[in-house]
Amino acid sequence: MNTAVNVENVSKTFRATTGSVEAVKDVSFSIPRGEVVALLGENGAGKSTLIDMLLGLSVPSSGSVELMSESPVEAVRHSLVSAMLQAGGLLKELTVKDQVAMVASTYKNSTGAQQVLTEAGITDIASQKIGKCSGGQQQKVKFAIALLGNPEILILDEPTTGMDVNARKTFWDSMHALADAGKTIIFATHYLEEAEEFADRIIMMAHGQVIADGTTTKIRTLNGLRKISFSLPGEQHLELTPEQKQLWGITNLISNGTEYSMRCASVENFLPYVLSSYEVSDLQIIRPTLAEAFSKLAHA
Repeated sequence: MNTAVNVENVSKTFRATTGSVEAVKDVSFSIPRGEVVALLGENGAGKSTLIDMLLGLSVPSSGSVELMSESPVEAVRHSLVSAMLQAGGLLKELTVKDQVAMVASTYKNSTGAQQVLTEAGITDIASQKIGKCSGGQQQKVKFAIALLGNPEILILDEPTTGMDVNARKTFWDSMHALADAGKTIIFATHYLEEAEEFADRIIMMAHGQVIADGTTTKIRTLNGLRKISFSLPGEQHLELTPEQKQLWGITNLISNGTEYSMRCASVENFLPYVLSSYEVSDLQIIRPTLAEAFSKLAHA
């Protein structure tokens, strides 16, 4: 069984007094085992609704969802999937160890409180009350609880909120260790740099639909416009006709003495012209950032 998650033509419509709202519209994708996938989208993009359907907390209006070839409800019942959600779930008067042990007691075959405390890196605060823990520490407690059933799939909603830079790095090192062991990780985040650095794949949503799906490199290139900068030493001057600018998709052309910068949609065709017509130095080609690609795709 190489497929961990399979979503086929899933839509979710909510009824309201003002009419109906289609929160998710005909979404399809599959995720193989062992992949780390970032789910990106602005507020209202449909991420939370999709996560609810993956966890069996909500039923699709149409389409199907399978986790490890089972329905979400059955996958949860068999401890094949676990979640680390943003809101609630912790009792502030309990110590970290007692909170984890209490949840562990509800599992037929728990990984064990001590083991998950170690895996989550919180043995040092095991005797501390939840209410005295920082936001980042509470996130780690939730992570430990999510590991109790030794799930095949982990679904994480903004998992590193409240963590400092070092804690986030340690957290993602743990995530990749789990992925290397065959676990599948799906996480929603608003940290674009986090998605870029730690995800094998990004599924980007807007207006309830998947608007991009692929590696970071692939999604960055969907923006189309790359930044080019170079110098023309001596008395050279770059001269482009309006027709050439249109042909190569040249925008934001700026010259500062001998230095030039611009955005270009057709770098592969523009550069041969420049390199054959001018003596060029300090050439740089910069792909769009994930933030630029995200902004363009989300508001297209």
